[in-house]
Amino acid sequence: MKIIIVENELYLAQSIASKLGENGFDTEIFSSIKEAMKSKGDVYLLSTNMPGQDTTPLIKAFKDKIIILMVSYINNDTVSQPLKLGAKDYIVKPFMIEELLRKIEHYQEYQELKKRTELYQEYMENLLKDIKTDACTDKICTPLVIETNYQRLVDKVVFEYAKHNNKLLTFIPLTEKTWKEKITNSPSRSILYITEVHTLKKADKEHLLELLKSYEFILCSTGELECEFETITLNTDSKLYDQNEILTIDDYVKFIVNSFQYKFPDTELSKKLGISRKSLWEKRKKYELFKKK
Repeated sequence: MKIIIVENELYLAQSIASKLGENGFDTEIFSSIKEAMKSKGDVYLLSTNMPGQDTTPLIKAFKDKIIILMVSYINNDTVSQPLKLGAKDYIVKPFMIEELLRKIEHYQEYQELKKRTELYQEYMENLLKDIKTDACTDKICTPLVIETNYQRLVDKVVFEYAKHNNKLLTFIPLTEKTWKEKITNSPSRSILYITEVHTLKKADKEHLLELLKSYEFILCSTGELECEFETITLNTDSKLYDQNEILTIDDYVKFIVNSFQYKFPDTELSKKLGISRKSLWEKRKKYELFKKK
């Protein structure tokens, strides 16, 4: 990581550079805003006490970098306005190098987290882009249970809902042994997105539904779920080859049973799946794929 120090007090700049160098950072010193504009750094330590020089062009040019203002006093010109333009933080002179290092580390972690979040967002949008849904995300109200024959369909609806409403999601697949802890430790502002409810035993399922009374959530169920929460159904009639993916055996069976159980009797459905009626019955029980009366 390269740190650019923009400071016209040469002794102070060299002192900061020396201490940063001892902590493994590569530094470069500029006493001129004009010269610093040509630099390439990851962090900019920018003095706001540089008579006759305007820091605005540098802040605007490098606002995507980590800019920490070094100020002698706090007012609109030294702190408030630069922060509005894109600087990340400030530190008051004289300061301890440990405090400066803490700020640099904090914003470095923040930028890495931001980039990672953007990567995951792009990946999810690409993964779900071929799934068509007519669901109106602005009409979704939590808490909510969504019954579906295809979980990816609900995935897309939930992620679009979160993006459209600027909501924070906490993903909780119930196949994880720590799902109870993840629910109780979830951020108060987040909406829980819960999947794989069919994997729970009856007692655990009852405990889950009782626990969720205190939370905002969207629960995806690939079978009928008896509960007191508002429930909607989102199904797809798309053929498997339209989904642009290879399903697991279990997902394939769930999809076929949900899509065709009212079109074919179980004898013919099991034959088309290449399994026995007993096996079909066991899968219905496992994934709660029962016909609605």
